[in-house]
Amino acid sequence: MIKFHCKNCGRKISIQDKYSGKHGKCPKCGNLIVVPDKSTIVEFLCENCGHKMSFPKTLAGKKGKCPKCKNIIVIPKIQTTSTLIEQSNTVDAKTNSKSSPYVLTLLDVPEKDKIQDQPISQPSVSEKPTDYGQELEEESPEETESVAQRKLPWFIDVFLYPISTPCLITLGIIILIPLLINIAAGLLGPFGFFILIPGFFIRIVIGLYFLWYLAECIRDSADGGIRAPETMGNAPSLGDMLWQTLKIASCWLLFVGPPGFYFVYTNRADAIYWSLLAYAVFFLPMGLLSVVMFDSLCGLNPLLLIGSIFSTFFPYCGLVLIPGAVVLIVKAAPKTQSGSLVTFVSGYLAMYILLVVAHLLGRFYWRYQEKLNWEV
Repeated sequence: MIKFHCKNCGRKISIQDKYSGKHGKCPKCGNLIVVPDKSTIVEFLCENCGHKMSFPKTLAGKKGKCPKCKNIIVIPKIQTTSTLIEQSNTVDAKTNSKSSPYVLTLLDVPEKDKIQDQPISQPSVSEKPTDYGQELEEESPEETESVAQRKLPWFIDVFLYPISTPCLITLGIIILIPLLINIAAGLLGPFGFFILIPGFFIRIVIGLYFLWYLAECIRDSADGGIRAPETMGNAPSLGDMLWQTLKIASCWLLFVGPPGFYFVYTNRADAIYWSLLAYAVFFLPMGLLSVVMFDSLCGLNPLLLIGSIFSTFFPYCGLVLIPGAVVLIVKAAPKTQSGSLVTFVSGYLAMYILLVVAHLLGRFYWRYQEKLNWEV
């Protein structure tokens, strides 16, 4: 039995192992979810009183207090059913107590990561694997196949990642709103100043949203998605967009800043410049992936990045080729005048390529997360 939480609403779901890797709808929020290969929930009993608790496996190793006996406990790694039964028998023999609802008070875990569970004695809808199994079976085989598996070879299908209705709408809004602002300002003539001032701030918000959407595409691809996700119903706050932009900008400055500053200062593309550019192209993908998946600037830890690259060296070198090719294409592309149709089209294509790169980063994590070992 695979147990996990819906990433959209936090619903605890149990489903049979045969649905591993399949796509379906959450019984509570109805959003599309991917069944993981194995359980992502740690279930364990307090060794002192037998109180049953569960928590996401990403917090394995954290310390906390048992809500019943108040003893210090350590969240273990995921245990098998047999291990949990043996532990239950051992505790029952010592305390002869029954399991109770889980309300874990952690010492060093953020409040947002806590999971509310339901009493064991009461049947929970989310604990019924048949409900979710029926939810999957009610979908037509053609629909499930088209979402879960690629119809084309992967090296072709990855470039179709942005070809989804939500993503195309998002790109259309990002492109058309600045264009409409320019058209309106031009039609108003000398009064166009009153359009350009608020338009400037609107452009900033649009840029923040696009960077946030890029990070969401990386996370969605890391969960197994093969088409750009729907985010219209989950619009981020301005603070979320600013924080995500800060992390991406910090990653960009750390790797792309040195060759950029060198070129501005010397105004020449010599061997030093190309060496710095190679450093940026090689380390930027792993740095960006680490920052997004950890959702923290701690992902820029040099030891973490170097260790991750060495543990997946040859696949990572293949991953670097695509962003590297994008950089070379941009460097070799002819410069065009601002506001021309070519600039408009090239801007759209640039965003499209960035979404493809985000998908590749997420799929890289999805395939090699065991070697990266970032959960530990």
